[in-house]
Order: sequence, then structure tokens, then C-alpha cells
Amino acid sequence: MMPLKYMVNKVAVIFLIAFCSFSGSFAQGQSKKQVVDKIVAKVDNYIALKSELELSYLEMSTRGQQFNQKVNKCEVLQQLLQNKMMLAKAEIDSITVSDAQVSAELDNRMRFMVSQLGSEEEIERYYNKSLSQFKEELRDKMREQLLVKEVSRHITQDVKVTPAEVKRFFNKIPADSLPFFSTEVTVGHIVKMPEVSKEQKETVKKRLNEIRDQIISGETTFAEMARKHSEDPGSAASGGDLGFWKRGELAPEFEATALRMKPGDISRPVETKFGFHIIQLIERRGNTYSSRHILMKPNSSEDDIKVAEQYLDSLRSEIQKGTIAFSKAAKEYSDDQMTKPSGGYFLDPEESNRISVEELDPSVFFVIDTMKVGSVSKPLAYRTEDGKDAVRIIYYQSRVKPHRANLADDYQKIQAAAISEKKNRIIEQWFKDAVNDVFIDIDEEYDYCNLVN
Repeated sequence: MMPLKYMVNKVAVIFLIAFCSFSGSFAQGQSKKQVVDKIVAKVDNYIALKSELELSYLEMSTRGQQFNQKVNKCEVLQQLLQNKMMLAKAEIDSITVSDAQVSAELDNRMRFMVSQLGSEEEIERYYNKSLSQFKEELRDKMREQLLVKEVSRHITQDVKVTPAEVKRFFNKIPADSLPFFSTEVTVGHIVKMPEVSKEQKETVKKRLNEIRDQIISGETTFAEMARKHSEDPGSAASGGDLGFWKRGELAPEFEATALRMKPGDISRPVETKFGFHIIQLIERRGNTYSSRHILMKPNSSEDDIKVAEQYLDSLRSEIQKGTIAFSKAAKEYSDDQMTKPSGGYFLDPEESNRISVEELDPSVFFVIDTMKVGSVSKPLAYRTEDGKDAVRIIYYQSRVKPHRANLADDYQKIQAAAISEKKNRIIEQWFKDAVNDVFIDIDEEYDYCNLVN
């Protein structure tokens, strides 16, 4: 049985590994060791490569060593086959994910990679290929990952565990395998996005119109100006090219403008929730269209930020007086859509609001390091992940000292691990039941695994 801290959804792990194998191991600084590739298995039209297997095995073995857990290569191959089978079943059952979902996931991964390597230029140097080429290769990986998650969700959507099952799960873990949790904290924030003044918006619109005039006059090209000036990290390096999208998948203001244009036309500045764009329609194909854009985001002025600070300072006073609970205030007034549903609290991957200080955002950690438990910070200006000006107050609710895992203190984490184990068992049984529904061919080198017998 896997130790508690190592018990996670195998489908998620194997695709995380596939992503890390594809994009490099940033945190550990591993060298890009080449594996002589060959096909080790086929599932209908999907293949599993030896490089996938070896890199996944290496990564899972490294993880397992942290908890004295041996990893069997046959188990890793089975997990790869399960994922390939889910892709095949998704095709058979017409399960799909939208281009918008894929693009959103791709943007998240690109931001992660930029945070690890430092810049988009560093990504190009690291992989010796253009960012647009790299993103297109990565896009297919993202689509497969999302499809597997969707099929997995269908298979395990009704899985629950009772308190008795959680207790049995915990009691089966050997005492020497119980993890030692480091200091954990419960922290939340309420965010206010400053209203951008009309003057700031007009400044951005004026600059975009100047860029538009330069392009139309022939002084430069749309792609060149997008690379220089666009604030969209997902498309700037590829000259603003967004590729093909279906109706309803992009911001409505953007789409309405693009679909009124003729191929080659360049719009005046268009405002969406992301900022201001100038748009060039490239091509229309039935219900889909291809376009490129240059995005600029108006910055908040000092006065705009002060207004947001005053708003949060008043809200902080109401929380401190007990007039309104922090979680209620966050749900009603916070502009952070990620933490708003959880009452403003930061959550770990298992949806627990107790987070290890090692996993907490450093900018938040350094704030609470100077705070008392139970206090609410004064309004603090900061920049969001997508580069927008924002102001927030931080609530430091509680702190749990380092301790050995136990049911009293860690029920939520243990429950999540128990659910994960149950889901893994269900997916493994699904795999055994589904092997006759698809064509599977495994390299004879791995016959000893007896995976489809």
C-alpha cells in the first residue's frame, strides 16, 4: 500500500510526468538525456513510446524513494496503457474537449515554464525551436491530458468514501510509512481589482491606433508589432496568431468584431475583459475563423489603487469588528475568481485549506511571517499572475505545527487519499473490463507483465 503522502490519482501523476518529460525537469535541473525510442505498446490508433515509459518510471521511482516505496515498471506501463485506452474510448464515445479548454491549459503551462526558465526567449534557447513551434507540439499533449481527465471523471464521478472507510484506510498504513507534515497554515485573501480610469484607457487606445496606422501604411507588419508590443504571452511570440476558433469560444466583443471583418482587415481598438485589442482577421472556414491580435492592458493609476485600498481598508474594519465573517466577505466582495468560491482561502490539490508553508506562494508567506495568527493585514498592492495591478487583504487564520499524520488533525487529507485510492482501484478494474473493447498490442519485451491476459 502506498504511503499517505504518495497516494494520489495515478492518472493525474502519469500525465504530470508526461508533461515534465516533454517540457524538461526544471526544478531538479535534470539533463535532457536522450532515450532510444521505439513503440512499446499500441492501443487502437494511440502509441506508447519507450521514452514515455522510461521517463515516467524514473520520475515515479524518484517520488517513491522519498517514501521507501518501490515502483514496478509493469505498473507504470499499465498506467500508460490506461491513459492511451482512455484516449481511444474518448474517441469511441465521442468525448471531446474544446479548443478554449486546451488553450487555457496551454497558457497555464506556458506561464509555469516562463516562471521556471525566466522568459519566453529562454524557452526557445532551451529547446532550440521557436515558441510557436514548441506550443503547437505541446498543444497535442494538453489535449490528450484533458481528454484523459474527462474520461477519468466520467468513470469515477460517483466515488465517495464514508468515515468508516477513511478510518480503515488510515489504519492499514504502516506506522513507519505515515508522513511527517511540515508546518501548515490556513490563509486567505480578498482581492480588489482597481477600476482603470478613462484616461488610462484612452492612452492605451491611442497607442494601439498608432500601431494600427503604422501597419496599414506598410511601415511594419502586424506580426512584427505583435511580437514587440502585445501583452498576450500565449500569442505574442507567434506574431499574435491565435489559430482557428469556433463561434462562442473567444470573448464576445472580440468575436463580434472579427466576424464583421474581411480577411486582412485590421480593427480599431476593441475592449474585452482582458484589455484592448486590435484584431486582424486571417481566414474564415464555416463556423470557425482564424485571427491575430495585439493586446494591451491599461495600467491602474496611483489614484485608482488608492481607491481600492480604501475600499479594502473599510472591509477589513468590518471583519475585525465581527460585523461580517472573512469567508462571507470573500465570497461576496473578492475579485479573485479562483479563491472566491472557497471563501477566499488558498487550497492545496486535495482541496484542503491547510497548506504546507513550503507550498505557499512566497509573496504570501513573507507577509504572514510578520503577522499574528488570527489577524488581517492592511491592504497590500501586488500584481496578479497575468500582470494586472491589484490590492488585497490577507487573513492568517491558523497555524499547525509539524506533526506525524493522524486522523484528528489530518482527516481531510486522509479522506482525499482514501478517495484517490478508491478511484485508482475503479480505474484499474475499468481497464481490465475494457481491454476487449479496443485493439492492444504490447512489445514482447514486456510480455512478463501479463497486462492484457
